[in-house]
Amino acid sequence: MQKVARLYRMVMPKHVCPYGLKAKWLLERKGFTVEDHPLTTREETDAFKAEHDVATTPQVFIAGERIGGYDALRTHFGNPPKADGETSYTPVIAVFAVGLGLALSLSWWSLGTPMTIRAAEWFVAFSMAMLAMLKLQDVEKFSSMFVGYDLLARRWVPYSYLYPFLEALAAILMAGHLLPWLSIPVAFSIGTIGAVSVFYAVYIQKRDIKCACVGGSGNVPLGFVSLTENLAMMAMAIWMLARYALA
Repeated sequence: MQKVARLYRMVMPKHVCPYGLKAKWLLERKGFTVEDHPLTTREETDAFKAEHDVATTPQVFIAGERIGGYDALRTHFGNPPKADGETSYTPVIAVFAVGLGLALSLSWWSLGTPMTIRAAEWFVAFSMAMLAMLKLQDVEKFSSMFVGYDLLARRWVPYSYLYPFLEALAAILMAGHLLPWLSIPVAFSIGTIGAVSVFYAVYIQKRDIKCACVGGSGNVPLGFVSLTENLAMMAMAIWMLARYALA
């Protein structure tokens, strides 16, 4: 039996509703034949909203029943969007996955194999750099979250503004093995302070707060992820110190 859905969406010369396009794509992906009804003027759109007593478009109808907009359609198909404030590790997974991919690709190209010590170094450096970049998108928001748990930032607020710049600097220098006399102490210092701060806040005080590790836009709980970030910086600094000491 053919599955048919009616879709009403805004399609105007200066604006094509992105959620309307996504709703059409989702319906077609689910095997529906879409009866597409473009709303091409503001007057036509307002008349449609008044007729169906809805505040927004697009609107989807299946078997004569109004499903609603794109989010409602996703929910109808069993894939509801994340609620505001819902915990998500997606930003962190994306950072580490891209960092790992870059490191393996660069190692393969430059050294002939992806599985090298240099790839591991690049992975840490690239991940640090991307995490710093996320923080630098909104330093003010990051600092507000950071002072909530970092022990040094709570005593000296300017550190909360300096931190993402220091992390980015250490990452960039470590990626190219540049100025180790600067990158090693910076990475070890901020990593150690961060690790102690996270351990104290989460495992001693038992606080349930958001991590500033991906900047102010994410909703990653403070704990394992931030502790791993800081321990990785410490390990990278120790590794590079040992490497240069033995060279």
